[in-house]
Amino acid sequence: MARYFSKHFYGLVVSTLLTIVLVTSQASARSAPESFADLAAKLLPAVVNISTTTISKRGSSKAPELPQFPPGSPFEDFRDFLDRNRPQQQRKSTSLGSGFIIDKKGIVITNNHVIQDADEITVILQNNETLKAEVIGRDPKTDIAVLRIKPKNDLPSVKLGDSDKIRVGDWVVAIGNPFGLGGSVTAGIVSARGRNINSGPYDDFIQTDASINRGNSGGPLFNMDGEVIGINTAIFSPSGGSIGIGFSIPSRIANNIINQLVKYGKTRRGWLGVRIQKVTEEIAESLGLKKAEGALVASVTENSPAAKGNIKAGDVILKFNNQPVKEMRNLPKIVAETDIDKKVDVEVWRDGKKETTQVSVGELDEEQVANVSRKNLGEEGGKEEELKIASLGISVGRVTAGIRKRYNLKKQAKGVVVVGVEKEGAAAEKGIKAGDVIVEVSQNEVKSPKEVKKWIDEAKSSGRKSVLLLIEGQAGLRFVALRLNKK
Repeated sequence: MARYFSKHFYGLVVSTLLTIVLVTSQASARSAPESFADLAAKLLPAVVNISTTTISKRGSSKAPELPQFPPGSPFEDFRDFLDRNRPQQQRKSTSLGSGFIIDKKGIVITNNHVIQDADEITVILQNNETLKAEVIGRDPKTDIAVLRIKPKNDLPSVKLGDSDKIRVGDWVVAIGNPFGLGGSVTAGIVSARGRNINSGPYDDFIQTDASINRGNSGGPLFNMDGEVIGINTAIFSPSGGSIGIGFSIPSRIANNIINQLVKYGKTRRGWLGVRIQKVTEEIAESLGLKKAEGALVASVTENSPAAKGNIKAGDVILKFNNQPVKEMRNLPKIVAETDIDKKVDVEVWRDGKKETTQVSVGELDEEQVANVSRKNLGEEGGKEEELKIASLGISVGRVTAGIRKRYNLKKQAKGVVVVGVEKEGAAAEKGIKAGDVIVEVSQNEVKSPKEVKKWIDEAKSSGRKSVLLLIEGQAGLRFVALRLNKK
């Protein structure tokens, strides 16, 4: 009995000690550092202030005002001469921002909006030394710019860390130049990740409650190891001051952009050549997808990597280069970060099942806007035919010469035209209007009202609650999932 008690007691003691150690360890991990002073002292020398000057010219306000001459007067030519030779007055405007040094030889990172349109850029080091800077490259889409300064001696620098390792709730430190007050240090936690604030096509911000104000733009966001895991770029504030909602570009995105700007002076992004839209619950149901995920291909650019890789309108891209596309906005970022000319697998949902195709990623040309080209088709003959589709709340008709003229349709328009919409119907709820052209129903091309009715009846008989239409309107092609009623 005594031996059993001693073993039991020993096990209880060990278990209690382990619990105490675990709780103490967790509490220590959650508790705030006693001080950020050592970390700040180490990092401050690598953070810089950036001052920009923009020079604009205007006519001198001191020049005498000329009298108004009547039209046709010979003095008008004299007035034009004086206007051209009027003394010009230069007007300078200045702004302040932040940045940080990533190379001891003088490579500085900041936001594009800090230096955009600047005629002069000055970098101010922590010891107040000022150096002129030149722009190596900039990327407006991610709001990143790379500058070069030429110091006499090597400079203190910081390195980019891995922002993917940062977790919501981790401590972070922001250093910058708020309101021109250089070398200001603030601390907080990561409030959220993957934020989309509609600033560009590649939004994927880190949200933090570390105080970020005007002038902090371009400054670094550090983890507790002193690595840059973000570039502070925006705040949400009704008043213009910090309310604890700041946004930083993750170092994972920044690192790739910075390397390209240093190497090429510009960014080289991957390009697929598709126009995509969100997969809603209704669209997912109409396509037989269990979950509303992926990116629905609305159209494919002719001769693009997607077209050559057999990606079709109506496909739902589920994976690209082995990376899952959880929602539509993930795809542009994944494609953009893929190496040019790399052959990758693309998993799509097509005709009720998964298929895999391969594409060779192209290079996005920022100066060109790719448009889907459609072959010109001759006028379709035949008698004007209209048919009411009660289950969708629309009436449809053939594309004829009269219909083209009535709705001002393009010459190459093909499909079935919506000629009437019930105010309370499913089509009206989704913004379908008279003059819109139905190109496909359930991913089947339609050329007559009877074909529209045929595929809708088939969807109803198969137990579908909604049907997918490919619509061409004023804004171009788009997929619309409409709920089917019992009519």
